[in-house]
Amino acid sequence: MMQTKTYAPEEWRAHGVRWRRSPGLIAYDAALRAMEDHVRAIRAGEGDELVWLLEHPPLYTAGTSARPEEEVVGRLPFPLHVTGRGGKITYHGPGQRVAYVMIDLRRRGIDVRSFVRGLEGWVIAALASFGIHAVRRTGRVGIWVPRDGGRDDKIAAIGIRVRQGVSFHGIAVNVNPDLSHYAPIVPCGIREHGVTSLAALGVDADLKALDRALERTFDHVLGGLDAHGRRSAEV
Repeated sequence: MMQTKTYAPEEWRAHGVRWRRSPGLIAYDAALRAMEDHVRAIRAGEGDELVWLLEHPPLYTAGTSARPEEEVVGRLPFPLHVTGRGGKITYHGPGQRVAYVMIDLRRRGIDVRSFVRGLEGWVIAALASFGIHAVRRTGRVGIWVPRDGGRDDKIAAIGIRVRQGVSFHGIAVNVNPDLSHYAPIVPCGIREHGVTSLAALGVDADLKALDRALERTFDHVLGGLDAHGRRSAEV
């Protein structure tokens, strides 16, 4: 019988935070359990703050403000997971870089609003590395690429949860996913705009290239603060 080869995740440290990149497709329920375990470890002083880079198999997730009866417009070809993160319905799948960000916000002195804005700035700065002009939009969660005629296309989703001062969930950036998988839903409850990816914008980059850009620009998330809430000497 042929044995399936498994590969260990890569791990390294940058910006005072541990980074983990998992190969293959990580089941959503397993990732959620691992995040919850790690958040508990951080709160207990037994775990490092962590940025976990991964891909999921094709699936949909519904956040705490989702209304599936309004946001599902076709038969879902993949499982739908109800989750505790903020936001509405979105898609995850191969070719999309998910980054789960587990940071002790209390210890660093970062409030939730500033943290979300930091995540937005992080994605915008990383995409700028590839020549992509991405923006925030008031009243619309996520990161958007302006197109002709006043239309915006969403290139990244943001959804977090904070438990006892520690963040989890995070961001999802479209590198080269199958964008047709968004068709059965109204992504994040917004009908007037579309979705895009680095590949759809003509950028030839893989997940590891995006990972390098995310690592370089991670100070946007931390606001220049070290693990003890002190201003970093590098900022």
